[in-house]
Amino acid sequence: MSSAPGATSASDDSKRALHEMGETVRTHVVWRPFQLNPTMPADGMDRTAYLEARFGSLDTFKEMEERLLEAGRGEQILFAFEKIARTPNTFQAHRLIWYAGNQGCQDAVAEQLFQGYFEKGLDIGSVPVLVELADRAGLKVAQFFESEAGLKEVKAEESAGQQLGIRGVPYFVLDKTYGISGAQPVDVFVSAMEKARTSSTTAKGS
Repeated sequence: MSSAPGATSASDDSKRALHEMGETVRTHVVWRPFQLNPTMPADGMDRTAYLEARFGSLDTFKEMEERLLEAGRGEQILFAFEKIARTPNTFQAHRLIWYAGNQGCQDAVAEQLFQGYFEKGLDIGSVPVLVELADRAGLKVAQFFESEAGLKEVKAEESAGQQLGIRGVPYFVLDKTYGISGAQPVDVFVSAMEKARTSSTTAKGS
């Protein structure tokens, strides 16, 4: 999970690939934490200031924004970047996804986070906002955020991602072997899944 718009549409393409593969593969999807901006202040920063610092000017981002809006419309994703007032620190959101994974509702919580941020402009760095979004997914987390659960685990997984050489999102790892970086078409996912399946079958037979 990160603040990268491409993660939403790329996730849809990976789901299409899984559907295309059908029963030829057995899958278990897990969301792993990776922060694009790990040094972001805990309360985030003004969105305009962030975009100017990262892209040099708002005009540069606007060009990219138009491409993302067009891609989103093709996936029925209604990006509403104009509603985003602050760029959040996403560490607490990653903690929430980690916890949701332990509770068996990771996909539902991740979907609420994406919708809340990209379509409603909610501050997903705010714990009260995260509690509300988790509740919409059927998960009660108020007591969780009062604890230190997940702190070490999320930091460890982020470190593991950096050691794998991951520098951006979305990034997919199949069978702990094949990496797919960026938003890719369905056929790229299918090809990687077939390679992973073949390798796994060969390893079991050796």
